[in-house]
Amino acid sequence: MTRIIDMRCRPAYLHDFFGATPGSPEHATARWLNRRVGTRGPDDHFERSLTRDGFLAEIRDAGLARAVVVGRHTPAQQLPNDTIREIVGDSPLLLGIGAVDPALQGTDAALAEAARAIDTLGLAGIDLEPGFGAPARHPDDPVYWPVYEYAARRGVPVFLMSGPTTPDLRHNDPAPLARVAQAFPDLPLVVYHGYWPNAQQAVGLAFRYANVHLVPDMYLFQPGSQVYVQAANSFLREQLLFGSSYPFRPIRQSIEDAGGLGLGDAALQAFFHDNAARLFGLDGG
Repeated sequence: MTRIIDMRCRPAYLHDFFGATPGSPEHATARWLNRRVGTRGPDDHFERSLTRDGFLAEIRDAGLARAVVVGRHTPAQQLPNDTIREIVGDSPLLLGIGAVDPALQGTDAALAEAARAIDTLGLAGIDLEPGFGAPARHPDDPVYWPVYEYAARRGVPVFLMSGPTTPDLRHNDPAPLARVAQAFPDLPLVVYHGYWPNAQQAVGLAFRYANVHLVPDMYLFQPGSQVYVQAANSFLREQLLFGSSYPFRPIRQSIEDAGGLGLGDAALQAFFHDNAARLFGLDGG
């Protein structure tokens, strides 16, 4: 049985956005999104992770080797890196990703926070969300360059948000990331949501730049996403990674659904485990 690393997995109790408060509008939205992306069974399944113990039980029951808890720092939603560290704790099942926003915090403060996230909090990478800024930006905006330089120097991956929930869909465009990938060829750039529905363009970007990694997560099961699978069975094998996008999709169902998409054995092993293990420098984990 392939060991599985879930690259995008957050507990409901992290924030109201993830359904932390039953009866709230955000909780209703989390249920709606679960239905929208094809959840089978109860759309309030994620309430199990309203506590840390419940979240860990969900991970264990799904059979994950690791789950990656992603932070966020945007004008609309700020998840403190200390909170991500508290969630991860000392559990061998969890890895945390910190987040900064140099446009919001200022360059010096963002770099200091990135260093604290890595060195003091022990987080495993830095998340940026250019399309969710105020104003929205592209990832090649000069304001982000110092963060890329820092991450490249430290040897930690940078994670970027994309996809159809980007407030201005003109910023769900893979093209601007090409300049970053070209300038930092040794820096792993990991794109959550895989720029869906612009899957063809995202795959084209990853074809050209081997340091671009795609995590389509819940959009892997949407129309047009078969292009990710086709590419992973050829040149994209080492650049496509699994993510459930929990709590917006059940972990176990996402594993089962991904296993039936037509990935070959070698591609499936890389997708579920090996690519993530290499990204984080995990030995056998």
